[in-house]
Amino acid sequence: MLLSLKMSYKAAMGEDYKADCPPGNPAPTSNHGPDAAEAEEDFVDPWTVQTSSAKGIDYDKLIVRFGSSKIDKELINRIERATGQRPHRFLRRGIFFSHRDMNQVLDAYENKKPFYLYTGRGPSSEAMHVGHLIPFIFTKWLQDVFNVPLVIQMTDDEKYLWKDLTLDQAYGYAVENAKDIIACGFDINKTFIFSDLDYMGMSSGFYKNVVKIQKHVTFNQVKGIFGFTDSDSIGKISFPAIQAAPSFSNSFPQIFQDRTDIQCLIPCAIDQDPYFRMTRDVAPRIGYPKPALLHSTFFPALQGAQTKMSASDPNSSIFLTDTAKQIKTKVNKHAFSGGRDTIEEHRQFGGNCDVDVSFMYLTFFLEDDDKLEQIRKDYTSGNMLTGELKKVLIEVLQPLIAEHQARRKEVTDEIAKEFMTPRELSFDFQ
Repeated sequence: MLLSLKMSYKAAMGEDYKADCPPGNPAPTSNHGPDAAEAEEDFVDPWTVQTSSAKGIDYDKLIVRFGSSKIDKELINRIERATGQRPHRFLRRGIFFSHRDMNQVLDAYENKKPFYLYTGRGPSSEAMHVGHLIPFIFTKWLQDVFNVPLVIQMTDDEKYLWKDLTLDQAYGYAVENAKDIIACGFDINKTFIFSDLDYMGMSSGFYKNVVKIQKHVTFNQVKGIFGFTDSDSIGKISFPAIQAAPSFSNSFPQIFQDRTDIQCLIPCAIDQDPYFRMTRDVAPRIGYPKPALLHSTFFPALQGAQTKMSASDPNSSIFLTDTAKQIKTKVNKHAFSGGRDTIEEHRQFGGNCDVDVSFMYLTFFLEDDDKLEQIRKDYTSGNMLTGELKKVLIEVLQPLIAEHQARRKEVTDEIAKEFMTPRELSFDFQ
């Protein structure tokens, strides 16, 4: 009986049963019958993103599963009316595609009530790639058009707990990554970047909120939300409260004094949503407003949307330290193509923009909507070949990375220190 149970387990899970080892994410099984599609469900949590589709994650399904709301044309028009600015290309193209309570933030803004921005970065290595810039490029735009303060959390404590790093390494990466973030052009008078290892020990407001959140979340809840097991360190189990704390304005007494009523807007990739579902659940119970969220899609690896970018594999993405020559080689050699096997076939049947990584990258970085649409038509009809499409991408990426590197060079240790010093920020609050 036990053997037959083990066999059924293997058939369902795609792996052998191991005692004391709870099942992970079900492996995609071979396509048999109506349940086959369900077996290939996308899997998304803060540490793992898996999909079996070359097009990438099915974001409409994810919205339903996470219970967020789609960013529709109406909301984009409302943002345009409120700010008087053309919506960012990430909004126009559905790269930021889902939200929680964004209408509430706009209500407050239109009534001259304050809000602030909060985003973050887990500094797991010195090198950042272009995908890491997505939330920061968008957050900078939000800061500019709404003219609001911004806090950026560097979760060096999280990386120490999850990765094989020393505390000094984790903190060192936080400072180096902060320089890349500063190079995105944030306003020093409105931006506070902090390392958890540094700030938590000096800010009683921040730590008090961490403790309040910890008191209101049970071990069972974090196990359910994050998949922690009994063998995870207690540091991991209590960490979500630290990522939640910046959502509340009195975690930053030097900026907001002791005000608890200022709403927070968090632009982030959708894999971070579990942290903030927990935060939004706790907020009303400790007397704070729920943070609002804007979720972005994932940035695909060069090898295709179903593979995950890895900071340890230099060929999986374009790094911010790459030279023009490296960018050219990587795109030409490694960028997954939606083109056909031969030029004749490609001219006849055209390419597939849904799976072509060069085209996906252009949707992130090419500002001109008309040009992008023209490229899509030309590639889909077969007028444009893969090599030509890659050439367009290389011509977009090379100056983008070179300009970033030039700005990064100007960020000295002193400038980084200034951004990372707790201080008053300047903005207009009612």
